[in-house]
Amino acid sequence: MTRFTGFPAGKSRLTRLPAAFFTDLLPEIDHLGELKVTLYAFWFLDRLEGDLRFIRHQDFSGDAYLLEGLGSPRDAGLGALNEALERAVQRGSFLRVQSAGSRPDEALYFLNTPRGKAAVAALENGEWSPEDVARSPLALELERPNIYRLYEQNIGPLTPMIADALREAETTYPIEWITEAVRAAVEANVRRWRYIEAILRARLEREPDGTNRRETEKDRRRYVEGEFGDFIEH
Repeated sequence: MTRFTGFPAGKSRLTRLPAAFFTDLLPEIDHLGELKVTLYAFWFLDRLEGDLRFIRHQDFSGDAYLLEGLGSPRDAGLGALNEALERAVQRGSFLRVQSAGSRPDEALYFLNTPRGKAAVAALENGEWSPEDVARSPLALELERPNIYRLYEQNIGPLTPMIADALREAETTYPIEWITEAVRAAVEANVRRWRYIEAILRARLEREPDGTNRRETEKDRRRYVEGEFGDFIEH
């Protein structure tokens, strides 16, 4: 079991759940997969814009994190996903729309809400088409903290000067480098931007092509005892 490290400090984006989910639906769900896809649907749809909000089957099956949480290897995850979706449809929490003769993986899913029912009715009446709805891709692994939230949650409050420095760093270094540098600062208990920036500059000198190599324990010790020691108050 992978131990959860806790919810991050500071402001985090929330996912809205109706009270009826807890009072009417949650006590009835007796299948873990069904619970997972139902919660995922609330998360996914809450991040879409406009009145026509739906989830395609490939949105579910294309999210590697969700599928891995349902089963492994992939075929087992897909089987568990299809079973969970069928349970949610039979329970009435999802509305499924599928064209005659289409494959199961071409189905569209809507939450059984007034907005979802209206969207299904309009779709069936030919008032709109899924192809006409522009959407940005969504997946659990893409939901990463931005650089400002990363700083606030781990280092301290933002100031205008720090915000400018972060904005510049974001255009200069890969986000993975910045995340690792912030982690190194936290582990060394040196929560200052100058320290983080020194790590990033040194790494850029070593890896000008942006190669994301794995840091060794020797590298981590150098942050504390070597060239970055001047940034640490002993």
